[in-house]
Amino acid sequence: MKYHILVFGCQFNKADAEKISQLLLKKGYSQSPTPDGADLVIVLVCSVRQKSVDKVVNKIKNLKLKMKNHNPKLKIIATGCVLDSDKKMFEKLDVEIRKFRDIEKFPLARNASQRTGSRSDAGGPLTGLITIGKGCNNFCSYCVVPYTRGREKYRSQTAIAKEAAGLIKKGVKEITLIAQNVNSYPNFVGLLQKITALNGDFKVKFLTNHPKDFSDKLIAEMAKNPKIIKYVHLPFQTGDNAILKKMNRKYTRQDYLKLIAKIKKAMPAVVITTDIIVGFPGETEKQFQRTVEVMKKVNFKQAFIAKYSPRSGTAAFRLKDTVPLIEKQKREQILLGLIKNE
Repeated sequence: MKYHILVFGCQFNKADAEKISQLLLKKGYSQSPTPDGADLVIVLVCSVRQKSVDKVVNKIKNLKLKMKNHNPKLKIIATGCVLDSDKKMFEKLDVEIRKFRDIEKFPLARNASQRTGSRSDAGGPLTGLITIGKGCNNFCSYCVVPYTRGREKYRSQTAIAKEAAGLIKKGVKEITLIAQNVNSYPNFVGLLQKITALNGDFKVKFLTNHPKDFSDKLIAEMAKNPKIIKYVHLPFQTGDNAILKKMNRKYTRQDYLKLIAKIKKAMPAVVITTDIIVGFPGETEKQFQRTVEVMKKVNFKQAFIAKYSPRSGTAAFRLKDTVPLIEKQKREQILLGLIKNE
């Protein structure tokens, strides 16, 4: 039986896709490079924005239409971030919703005895993702993650270090630790020290960070530890304090800029990237210009800019979407023009 995995959204879905692939290979399934040749298609759904959900739905509709005559028995399973309010929509498309632990219970394929390895065993990848925890306790007003991934739950340092050692043994040169908020991990600095103490020629980076939890101790460890890549992804979302409060971000523009100054002082060559939302409900031109000011002060190497779209299930959904799409697009282009790519 052949499978294909479609991944939408963040690094968590990419990490889960890799684990699912390895699991299925060990159970005797074979991987198809395209959905056309698959008997089973697993879709890692992203529900963070309505646009993301619409993209997934359209992809599934087109796939089902294409495969109607070619492979009418094609089975499609959705997993990843799926809101309860979206489940009926997927069920109408004859898509089965499963949690990751349900996929682990898949039966063995007929040729299971012929396969005992995984994709990572062949060739040795240069990079590897390690999920140190899932879920979020922050409840930003625009985000569905606490509802799709649940509250924060973290793995033990021992389990994480063991996985890291396994990746290093396979030839991984760069390990990325991921969580919705890595800074919330209990003794995150201690975890970094434990992993970087492992033998081998490798480096470590991590994401995503939250400004309210990025500690002085973490900055100091990054600065002095040669195995930690001097890279910080630090979302600020907006430069206006009133909008930050509406977003429930729990820091101010001043807090953010003070933190950036500390990071740059400790690591002058640091690469800083960020996330920004334009057109949040009620955002005026004057408030947007405060975001422009932050962009100019920080000189981000890269910025992932999202145009706000209402998402059912979030606190912000109750707010009126006041900024026209054409204005959101204009603001997005202005910010993209400020990114320092040299």
